Amino acid sequence: MHHSKITARFHCLAMRTALVFPALTLALLAGLYGARARAADAPGRMATPVHQERGNLVLEGIPPSDPLLDERLERYLHTRQASFLDWLPEGGMLIGTRFGEAEEIHRLSAPLGMREQLTFYPEPVSAARAPQSADGEGFAFLKDEGGDENAQIYYYRLADHSVRPVTNGKSLHGSVIWSHDGKRVAFYGNDRDGVSFDVYLADIAGGGAPRLVVGGAADTWYPLDWSVDDRKLLLWKYYSVSESYLYIADAATGELAPLDKSKRKIGIRSARFAPDGRGVYVVSDEDGEFAQLHYVDTVTHESRKLTAHIPWDIDSFDASSDGRYLAYVANVDGTGRLTVVDNTQKLELVPPGIPEGHIYDVRFDRSGRRLAFSVETSAAPRDVYVYDLQKNAIERWTRSEVGPVDTRTFVSAERIRYPTWDRVDGAPRLISAYVYQPRTGAPHPVIISIHGGPEAQYRPDFDAFTQFLVNELGYVVIAPNVRGSSGYGKSFLALDNGMLREDAVKDIGSLLVWIGLQKDLDRNRVVVMGGSYGGYMALASLAAYNDRLRGGIDVVGISNFVTFLSNTSAYRRDLRRAEYGDERDPRMRGFLSRISPLTNAASIRRPLLVVQGLNDPRVPRTESEQLVARIRAGGGEVWYLAAKDEGHGFRKKANRDFYMQTAAMFLERLAKP
Repeated sequence: MHHSKITARFHCLAMRTALVFPALTLALLAGLYGARARAADAPGRMATPVHQERGNLVLEGIPPSDPLLDERLERYLHTRQASFLDWLPEGGMLIGTRFGEAEEIHRLSAPLGMREQLTFYPEPVSAARAPQSADGEGFAFLKDEGGDENAQIYYYRLADHSVRPVTNGKSLHGSVIWSHDGKRVAFYGNDRDGVSFDVYLADIAGGGAPRLVVGGAADTWYPLDWSVDDRKLLLWKYYSVSESYLYIADAATGELAPLDKSKRKIGIRSARFAPDGRGVYVVSDEDGEFAQLHYVDTVTHESRKLTAHIPWDIDSFDASSDGRYLAYVANVDGTGRLTVVDNTQKLELVPPGIPEGHIYDVRFDRSGRRLAFSVETSAAPRDVYVYDLQKNAIERWTRSEVGPVDTRTFVSAERIRYPTWDRVDGAPRLISAYVYQPRTGAPHPVIISIHGGPEAQYRPDFDAFTQFLVNELGYVVIAPNVRGSSGYGKSFLALDNGMLREDAVKDIGSLLVWIGLQKDLDRNRVVVMGGSYGGYMALASLAAYNDRLRGGIDVVGISNFVTFLSNTSAYRRDLRRAEYGDERDPRMRGFLSRISPLTNAASIRRPLLVVQGLNDPRVPRTESEQLVARIRAGGGEVWYLAAKDEGHGFRKKANRDFYMQTAAMFLERLAKP
């Protein structure tokens, strides 16, 4: 049976445009924060920044590294993790992990067994799907070039380790799902016009070019599942996080039928056919604040809620091939909670001994008696576990290394809530945040780390660089989920839409007030950082609260909403307009221009790092370049760091290591009293 969750690692190089752009963790941000502020040579005037090129890296104004600090950091740079990708028909599994420069696909045959590397590329390959038919001979995987996100689909044959391309080598593709007989894959691609996401079928067994099944209009389609008899496809027509629709398509003709004939406007997160051949499992917010798991009868069109007792979003789910077991993960205020339902015995099973953290990618094997998933916590890297339902036991399949660091020094994130500027039902609205606190004496400097999205959520995942900042530099790291974040209901999710954009920035202002009231935090040493939308938030916070911040870091961030919406990749433009507003409307254009950091650059008078992947298809390099030029023209202190072989995030280890070294220098300087 096919996995229901549309994950960032596999389905989504385009899904991140609106639904699952995962929040950037501080580790990723740290990998990008690669410059150190330098003092002005003369009052009121900055020296001309030195331009350097080191391989694929472009540096302006970045000083030499500090060997002593590098030595302290180096111990934290060896961390790796393991992610479950898919089961193999013979009982082994595919995982994603890194033993060299980039994350690649490995085969694992037994718990804590040897990790056999299968792919060897200079680019990361961490997305794969295998057919579950008994005679499956290989798997499909996705790979792009230099972070351009134009992912191509390849077929890997396990018998001889041969690889052949399935797609044209040019356009963007994803959401690969195998038919039950293991002969065909369905996927989306924007081959036709570079904008629309159409659905294609490829005959892996017979070869030949992929065949267009559904498309021809300016729509965004994602294939989610095959019917039990492989005659139909479940398709997702996506408009925004709050509006999407499900259709059932004839796999031969492409004829479409809506699952919900009333075509209600609801937010759908994931869906798949039920094993009974009659129903569809759907995660949606159709009748409440949170995304709940429903069973929809395709004959009567009646919908039955299965998780009404859980007042939180359902992150992911899967069903065993015989329909006996249904597994789902609830996002309980940022922590994953796995439940397995035995439909035969009418029992809810709670697997024992799972670390309390973020649970990803639940998926049953062919037998339906083993459930695999990945788990990470704020103090331990991601690893793969299997729940054996017959034994009612958890097996650990990987044990990832953290390098020569005593893990007993790692600190766990503490969940807090702070009051913000507005009120709900007569009481102050509370914003959820996670805090990493040093064990050393106070008061501490503070880093505010703002996630991207904005329809995303900071989850307390493992981050070796966060542990370095806390243990070595003495920072308190605070990661807030400001309004507009997912995980707290659809009303909260919509609180920053359109003309409400500045309200989210005010949540950072309220956090600064809260910081000022804490005796163990130094309100005079606060740094703000963020990536993508979080980069915009960092810049907007610097402009609004410049005198209360020590400095900031902007990573692939939006500096001007008007130019961003005009220049982002065409296939993303309408999806982003649904969130930020349509810049073609004169009133909205004026508002977006007024609130943009580029317009308010003169108010940013603190040291700033600006970091950009030059192949970024989402936030183009021009967003960073125009901001750097504007601040420098006003005599501001800004450093620019770019990578020629990266896109919307830095994925190569050598690049990340360099960025973390320079980020450590920058943040060490700002931490000084």
